[in-house]
Amino acid sequence: MPPHDLINYFDRESEEELRIAVDGRSHLRYGENPHQQGAFYGNLSEMFQQLHGKEISYNNLLDIDAAVNLIDDFDDTTVAILKHNNACGLASRPTLLSAWTDALAGDPVSAFGGIVITNTRVDKATADEMNKIFFEVVIAPAYDEEALEVLKQKKNRIILVRNEGKVSPKVVRTCLNGFLVQARDTAKEEAAKLENKGARQATADEVADLIFAQKIVKHTKSNAIVLAKNKQLLGSGTGQTSRVDALRHAIEKAHAFDLDLKGAVLASDAFFPFGDCVEIAHKEGINAVIEPGGSIRDNETIDYCQANNMALLFSGIRHFKH
Repeated sequence: MPPHDLINYFDRESEEELRIAVDGRSHLRYGENPHQQGAFYGNLSEMFQQLHGKEISYNNLLDIDAAVNLIDDFDDTTVAILKHNNACGLASRPTLLSAWTDALAGDPVSAFGGIVITNTRVDKATADEMNKIFFEVVIAPAYDEEALEVLKQKKNRIILVRNEGKVSPKVVRTCLNGFLVQARDTAKEEAAKLENKGARQATADEVADLIFAQKIVKHTKSNAIVLAKNKQLLGSGTGQTSRVDALRHAIEKAHAFDLDLKGAVLASDAFFPFGDCVEIAHKEGINAVIEPGGSIRDNETIDYCQANNMALLFSGIRHFKH
């Protein structure tokens, strides 16, 4: 079954059995680690044109998949830098160069060795700045010739042009002696559908930042917290075993790079089980929060926000990502 037929197959609403057949096996140097065998089944040329660089690895593919799904949620000129499937830097700006500069500023340490994706053509000025750090993969819809000359200076750097190929609408993974299949999380928060639970209405700028942060947290490993301001990722807590730990990790990240959290917003991938997170956030100068709601203790969070003049928006949409 060719890859495009596979996508159509997974798009069916009801199937009593799962049969997967994919033409095209690409040998990989190894899997997630050198002692593991690895292969990719599918046709990467439908998704990308590789212009330069070494053979794409198993881990590269996982990061590329995460990057493509993340960037597709943004319409403005955006740069995202990913490491281990999570965004460590992301910014939306009027120009690509400013988007790159502010994305990198979010965590220049983690950016080393990561992958970069943008939703617009890469120009030479941006390529010159990108080339100052080491990263393995860059993905864009197009590149100026002068930009390619710069980016190709690193012989192993993988340079990809993204084609019009679409990702599968379903997510499939092995589980025990079988498979788990689910619809891809394509839900998007809309300002008109957010429910105000705080002491005040969020400002227009806060709402824009809250929706921006929510797009990032949706693609961040759970438990996840994202802190953002002026459409820039300031810090994220990823894959933590408690939501408080995720928040503290995000705050520490922002502090490590001298990013000011006063006036920032907070997005959570799931509800707060207690009122402690909004209290911690408020003490850092964060006064606007978005979360799904739905905890039996929602009142603790609501009461704190109302007592401290915080904006609190319930989206009604959970974004667990495991």
